[in-house]
Amino acid sequence: MLDAICVLTTEAAAEHASSPLRLNPNAQTGVTYSVFKFQLLPEAEIEHLRQHLYCPACYGKAYFRKASKDGKAACFGSRYHEHDCIEFNPSAQKSREEQDALEVQQQLLDADALVIDFSLNPSNKRPSNSALNVNARQEQEVGAKNKTAHDTEPLESVQEPKADYQVAVDKPEIAIMAKRTPSQGLEKLLHSLLRGSDLAKSDLWVYTDDERKYRWRAKNLFVNFADADPTDNKPHLYWGTLSHCDPLMTWLNPADSKDIGIPIEVVKTKLFKQFNITDKRDLEGAGIILFGKCFWNKDKTRKIIQLWDNDLRRIFISTLED
Repeated sequence: MLDAICVLTTEAAAEHASSPLRLNPNAQTGVTYSVFKFQLLPEAEIEHLRQHLYCPACYGKAYFRKASKDGKAACFGSRYHEHDCIEFNPSAQKSREEQDALEVQQQLLDADALVIDFSLNPSNKRPSNSALNVNARQEQEVGAKNKTAHDTEPLESVQEPKADYQVAVDKPEIAIMAKRTPSQGLEKLLHSLLRGSDLAKSDLWVYTDDERKYRWRAKNLFVNFADADPTDNKPHLYWGTLSHCDPLMTWLNPADSKDIGIPIEVVKTKLFKQFNITDKRDLEGAGIILFGKCFWNKDKTRKIIQLWDNDLRRIFISTLED
């Protein structure tokens, strides 16, 4: 489990409030903790609260296990789940996403930096790189001739602004860093964000290129759609969930913000093939992360997030499994 409810009895709450070991003035009865937050509490507070944890779904008595020396992540669990509890019988997708979140969270705690591997294949089957490049030029030419209803144009030969990253120029240090810096693909990064990891708030350095030349603070790189700012003129890894698409399936609409659109007409055919999308319903409620830039449409009535160079390696869509 990634979450647990802490329910203190009246007596325990009073004891907690008056205890000299109480280090969190905001602690109260009926608080839901994520395992990521709980493991960062002071040791004395963890020891006090761990006996008052319950499953958030069936309220069975729960426990907290610390991270192990052999690399196992901290977690909540319970041996008292109801037989029909979703935490006791989670879907395969939920289990996979939670495991991804735990893996990324552990990397945040253990690593000095993280490299984003945009070429890493996700768990769902994808066509080969050669297949993704078939007719790419033709598709881009068609997209360039057919502007969308919002009168937006794709970015052309954009580069990451130097104000947003540091450039590593010492090649020997880069080689050493490569040996001890873990890499991660967009799929697990997205799942960790959706499941509440601290990635979007972390000071961890994140490299966005294979040569480890450009690095960003994670808190500056990962931006939820709700916080997208078209005036900052900087690329980010935008993430969140999708509400729906337009009738022609050429625009994606994030659920996190009503005034944002993601144009996909130029890459629609390959994108849908890559993520096995055959119907509008496949996009409803799906998680999404993409590297791109946010800007206003001409009338400044809608924010547009453009996929960087229309590069399909820089986007991942996590559809819901029926």
